[in-house]
Amino acid sequence: MSDFKSIESSQIVIIGLGLMGGSLALALHGKCQKIEAIDPNENVIEYARQNGIVDFVSTKFYEEISLSDMIILATPVKTILTLLDHLTNCHHGTPVVLDLGSTKVEIVSKMNALPERFDPIGGHPMCGREKSSVFHAEANLFQGATFALTPLQRTSERACSLAEQLVLTVGANPLWIDADTHDRWVAATSHLPYLISNALAYVTPTEATPLIGPGFRSSARLAGSSIQMMGDILETNRLNILAGLRRFQVHLKVLEDLLASTDYGLLTQMLESGAQRYYSSMLVDRDAENQDKNLEYRINE
Repeated sequence: MSDFKSIESSQIVIIGLGLMGGSLALALHGKCQKIEAIDPNENVIEYARQNGIVDFVSTKFYEEISLSDMIILATPVKTILTLLDHLTNCHHGTPVVLDLGSTKVEIVSKMNALPERFDPIGGHPMCGREKSSVFHAEANLFQGATFALTPLQRTSERACSLAEQLVLTVGANPLWIDADTHDRWVAATSHLPYLISNALAYVTPTEATPLIGPGFRSSARLAGSSIQMMGDILETNRLNILAGLRRFQVHLKVLEDLLASTDYGLLTQMLESGAQRYYSSMLVDRDAENQDKNLEYRINE
């Protein structure tokens, strides 16, 4: 492997200019030596060229590109798995390979099979929007966000250093974590909320639309996420998500039974327990939350 490099002197190739790849390119603009990108969508390519998002962009995966220090895979999870199979055909040298996939176990396992000259490390920025294209990319998308980094046993100190530099450069906070723990935790904090949000949108009567307020919109927002992206996530983190769904269904049944029995005292206790978990475990700013609630009440009034 080559000597350690700074992010400022590095040449980076981003494969996939969606929301994450596009936002990463914008966040790195002027902060590294060169940024190149590959995306199969001609409209994305034209948009990137017109807006100067990267220094070079192409639709051709196998097109000759400059010798890069880091290759970033910024596509849906199953596409990342496919790209890892073909990565050896599009690059020469000893690049660090970082992915931005929302699940890690399958990706890290596939990374482990890369030829020795590749230096892989898994990654997952905990940020985003329900609109997933480059047309909604933002340079500040990663600001203040947790950015999980999941090194392999074979990951070098060089790759760890460059990945961490990248995370800090875009304003995120690195969290070093193993792939199994990542997938178990993110099933609860991201993937289960998506299913609940989607189900809420599905069961809400369309005739109730005039009474939709900020509370519903914030609860159902994730239902608008990319189906392809979420389908890949559900498939590659299936067991952890199923476990979360079962826990949620058990607790929802408890609430349903308490409401049906008119045991409002115990129902209140259960709701207070949930609220306490929200305020303490989730480290929510209670004063800010109360201000948001008061604003919502005024809007609804």
